[in-house]
Amino acid sequence: MRIGYARVSTLDQNLDMQLNALQKEGCGLIFQEKISGASHQRPELDKMLQQLRAGDEVVVWKLDRLGRDLSHLVQLVNGFSDKHVTFCSLNDKIDTSTPAGKLIFHIFCSLAEFERAQTRERTMAGLAAAKLKGRVGGKPAGLSEEAQKVARIAESLHKDGHAIKVIAEQLKISRTTVYKYLDHRGVRRQP
Repeated sequence: MRIGYARVSTLDQNLDMQLNALQKEGCGLIFQEKISGASHQRPELDKMLQQLRAGDEVVVWKLDRLGRDLSHLVQLVNGFSDKHVTFCSLNDKIDTSTPAGKLIFHIFCSLAEFERAQTRERTMAGLAAAKLKGRVGGKPAGLSEEAQKVARIAESLHKDGHAIKVIAEQLKISRTTVYKYLDHRGVRRQP
């Protein structure tokens, strides 16, 4: 069975062009949704994935309608292959039921892996360069000068017997922050 998947990113966009193309291609079942491609939760895509059986073919209007990014697209199409389901992108002229389509998709897989390796390599080089300059990644340890002043005030108020809730209200900070500041100052808190 040919199963179509159509998606637009916003509610004011129209699915008609995609739906017409998928129907023209003979899709007996079409899953459609209006949701951002970046969204990790796409209920209609999940329904389609559960529906797939060996011998089916997933058809999309364009590649970017299916995957969030190249690596997600590769993951999805590899999942189709594992289920013995082929994949066709109408505008991109990719059809994994043909040897040429499989080749093109394998090239995409290689490009995705290359992209991940390049990103990893650049990140490691950047961290190494920063380390040589005496910088390390991450959030600076300790408190800023301003936070240290507030922590001293919180400590003083606490020693005077003020409740954590009162200290938080007076300093316009959360109770959690008051606790963090008192811990930083090494103050034993009273229950």
